[in-house]
Amino acid sequence: MVDLPEKLAKKLSDRNAVNALRSLPVSHGLVDFSSNDYLGLSRSQSVSSEALRLMEGHKVLQNGATGSRLLSGNHSLYQALEAELCQFHQTGAALVFNSGYDANIGFFSSVPQRGDVVFYDEYIHASIRDGIRMGNAKSYKFKHNDLDDLNNRCRMERSRNLADTEIYVVTESVFSMDGDTPDLNDLAALCKAQNCRLVVDEAHALGVLGKHGEGLVQVLNLQDSVFARLVTFGKGVGCHGAAILGSEGLKSYLVNFARSFIYTTGLPPHSIASVLSAYGHLKMPSDGLEKLKHNISYFNRRQSDLGLKEQFIISDSAIHCCLVPGNHKARNMAKAIQDKGFDVRAILSPTVPEGQERLRICLHSFNTEKEIDNLLEEVASLL
Repeated sequence: MVDLPEKLAKKLSDRNAVNALRSLPVSHGLVDFSSNDYLGLSRSQSVSSEALRLMEGHKVLQNGATGSRLLSGNHSLYQALEAELCQFHQTGAALVFNSGYDANIGFFSSVPQRGDVVFYDEYIHASIRDGIRMGNAKSYKFKHNDLDDLNNRCRMERSRNLADTEIYVVTESVFSMDGDTPDLNDLAALCKAQNCRLVVDEAHALGVLGKHGEGLVQVLNLQDSVFARLVTFGKGVGCHGAAILGSEGLKSYLVNFARSFIYTTGLPPHSIASVLSAYGHLKMPSDGLEKLKHNISYFNRRQSDLGLKEQFIISDSAIHCCLVPGNHKARNMAKAIQDKGFDVRAILSPTVPEGQERLRICLHSFNTEKEIDNLLEEVASLL
């Protein structure tokens, strides 16, 4: 076995020294307060059964896609899913990617051009940052959910009088590490006034916000004010993959220039059928989403009853974060909670800024009030 290069071994050692070394966790059957499976659809037998029926109906009974979507991998289930996404999300076109990461790096590495500018929220997801780095546009972060800061930056950029400069503004409808949301109405108005193109990552809003879990953009009826939306299927939908929603022109451009779409084998038919089945579940009347919304409200109420509001970041989403500064302290607290039977994970620096380490608690439709009570009481006792 060839040894790891010394410089790489040192990086691992340095990370271990600050108690930030990552390792792959093993599930031990704990009460789930860590997964993104907000509606429990990943474990739904009806979704699974319907996926098999869809594969049979489309006569796509194969284990793999066999090639990229531009070669042999574009089976009929893709067309059915993209048509369903257009209808459900009220958009002109949809393009399915293999994952949210692939979608974001494909979009941001190819769409903003040299001479363009990307303004992104300082807490934006790593996949968006990576995509921006791979592209040729200039990029600048603005303060988290601070529209005054963004407006000032847009005005400065527009004052340069470069008529052909496109400005892209990027945010998330629910931030993955804080669970909070931007003022999307005002943000859309700002982008319209400054002639910017708004891009919204709806990864953690899909399945959670809206009458059927459509996401925040549709809750606010901003579909026509957003240049592009990202929806992912590995969270509230309980499956795998992602899609970029936008115009037919945007879809055609991505098919031709998004390298993470072009140069990869497509998703297997079962994955696409599972997403189609899950969207059918979202459209039907179900108490799953109402139960999730109840649990979010109940969690916030019990959090207040126990005097924990100052420790938690304000959130009306399924993600709730208890600030526990310091990697060592956050990791030890998570371990103590896991020992009590609750699957809660610590989020450590450098994933979050130093001093903002936290416990990240994800709520689900299948969590009970008793489980929420016991978890929060354990958090209170440890704090």
